[in-house]
Amino acid sequence: MKAIRMFLKNFIAVIAIGLGASLAWANDMPVPSGPVILTVTGDISNTNHEGAAQFDYEMLAELPVTTFETTTIWTEGAQEFTGVELHVLAEKLGAQGGYLIASAINDYHVEIPLSDAKDGGPILAYMRNGSEMTIRNKGPLWIVYPYDSDVVYQTETIYSRSIWQLDRIKVIK
Repeated sequence: MKAIRMFLKNFIAVIAIGLGASLAWANDMPVPSGPVILTVTGDISNTNHEGAAQFDYEMLAELPVTTFETTTIWTEGAQEFTGVELHVLAEKLGAQGGYLIASAINDYHVEIPLSDAKDGGPILAYMRNGSEMTIRNKGPLWIVYPYDSDVVYQTETIYSRSIWQLDRIKVIK
């Protein structure tokens, strides 16, 4: 009985620490110290600048990292992409919506259903083949789906959502 009480006490402490860390980020989102490469607006609950969430490269790199290799219709051969899963970003920001409007530096934009943002789904890539992406090579950010992992990611609809030179996202209900 004593062992069970000790286990429960430790378990509750671990949960409390985890919740505290999540809430601390939610209530006190850091501000960028470098150039802003992504601004998220719309129906989000966690912000750091006048109703928006702004990120520099370091802030994105501090979020949980996902890396996968896939081919694309825009590049030759398999490419390794590294970034944050779209669902992780949406959760961190408290995104409450039906879809995202993702916009590029040149004002090109696409609609992405928030339902696409799931575990094992698209990432907000900031590195390709181990290097930060520049504007010249589709950066600084590119929404990349794991195209080779499932045929559902090999459609014109999904390809059209794979926006590069991304710098803004708006969450819409």
